[in-house]
Amino acid sequence: MATKHLTIASLLIATVATGASAQTALDAYSLSQHELRGTARFMSMGGAFTALGGDLSTLNQNPGGIGVYRSSEISATLDINAQSVRSLTLNAAVDRSQTKVNCNNFGYIGAVYTGSDIMPYFNWGASYSRIGSFDRAYRGNIPQLNGSLSNYIAGYTTAEGWASSQLTGNDKFNPYMDDQAPWMSILGYNGYLINPVGATGQYNGLWQDGTTGYGSFDVVEKGYVDEYAINFGGNISNIVYWGIGFGITDIDFNSSVYYTEDMDNARIPADADGSHTVTGAGGFGLDSWKHINGTGFNFKTGVIIRPINELRFGLAVHTPTYYNLKQEGWAQIDYGYGGGLSGLTETNEGYTDYFEWKLRTPWRLMAGVAGIIGSKGILSLDYEYRPMQKMSIRDNQGYEYTDMNADVATYYKAVNILRIGAEYRLTPQWSVRAGYSIQSSPTTTEVQNSQTMVYTSGPDDTETTPSYSLDKTTNYISCGLGYRYKNIYVDAAYVHRHRESTFHPFTANRYTATPVSSKLTDNQNQIVLTAGVKF
Repeated sequence: MATKHLTIASLLIATVATGASAQTALDAYSLSQHELRGTARFMSMGGAFTALGGDLSTLNQNPGGIGVYRSSEISATLDINAQSVRSLTLNAAVDRSQTKVNCNNFGYIGAVYTGSDIMPYFNWGASYSRIGSFDRAYRGNIPQLNGSLSNYIAGYTTAEGWASSQLTGNDKFNPYMDDQAPWMSILGYNGYLINPVGATGQYNGLWQDGTTGYGSFDVVEKGYVDEYAINFGGNISNIVYWGIGFGITDIDFNSSVYYTEDMDNARIPADADGSHTVTGAGGFGLDSWKHINGTGFNFKTGVIIRPINELRFGLAVHTPTYYNLKQEGWAQIDYGYGGGLSGLTETNEGYTDYFEWKLRTPWRLMAGVAGIIGSKGILSLDYEYRPMQKMSIRDNQGYEYTDMNADVATYYKAVNILRIGAEYRLTPQWSVRAGYSIQSSPTTTEVQNSQTMVYTSGPDDTETTPSYSLDKTTNYISCGLGYRYKNIYVDAAYVHRHRESTFHPFTANRYTATPVSSKLTDNQNQIVLTAGVKF
């Protein structure tokens, strides 16, 4: 049995690391996303409500929309979500699907008639809304590897000058906690992904001239962003509708990634300490897991101006959401090699990383215009701006991570969102609706084209998930029906979301060939039902 595996394995038993910090720009983006979510009427019109108001979803969008109410209201929304993600790598396509049912929105609006000609109504409201979902599962194959994760790890481990003695442990030395070596280097060394070249302080990966192989990946992401909103507002002479809001957010994110490489004619270890290698067959699987949860808060303010009955303008500003977060992560390597260590198959467990940090999401600016066509039609247009490059990462004491925030500015750019919605009243009871929304890619051309390294190890090199995904354009197409009977209403919507992304097993780098990425096509179909009562 391999000595370096035994010494490290005896050390890594249910231990939690404290005081480390491993969050990255990629984590910041994952937690800062918002989706098209809300009531069925809101979603069926593409979310173009900045200049309309009068819907429970405006508590999360334009608080000025609460000023439009002239009666109290209570409603709840049910969401049936069917999602399918296809990964495509070198013409090898794999599909993965899942369906979930949730109650994603409910709340109350209270309208108080003041009797004043200047401000006839003062309104308040409270709601729960699921404003984001991280649920996504996909897997795929890489039929033709052109390099190996092991060579990337070997390259930066050599470049940083880490000795073998700093990467393995014994009864008196824990390499994860007693030194500053990258945790991925420690994990890779003890899983025989990287092997020393004599006593020179250099390391080789498994890939060499003549090596061929294939890879696979299996990714499961779960979680949500929930917001509890409290808003106050009113109207001034039935011309200016105003509102202010406070949001408390609850966030939970889980990620599990299993990445494998199987190779022939690889450079594999020939002895227990890996100091000698031979050419043979071998492979490994990296199983990494991450959990982030916490709470945050934000403020919103907005107005809707109605200069004439047929025209409305809306404007809303959201402050960043300020999060206090807890994070833990863990990884292990399963490996098997032939040749000199014929039949060696083991599991090298990593080390649990636990820490706390702070995130400031980008602020949001929304502007809209809506036209009222007689008593039957509505046409609405919205624009939203989110400067994703303004996300900010800090430690749990509030000190800025300068390098991580520089990565944010390198990888991400401002997002522009356009929303269009329409409604037509067929009869006094029935209405039909349609909408469309497009969100531009949040990532820069430089990172999309693999022209820069993407750092996933965090400020203290304790992150052990080298893979990542990059989102591109997101499109929503929606339609719906509405029914009104006296003070009761029921709305239904169908929403189709199409989002394209790319999965990267590890970053482009100078130590090995650029890894093959996989195109992800995410199609989501939702049936949304809302029932409410006005009184």
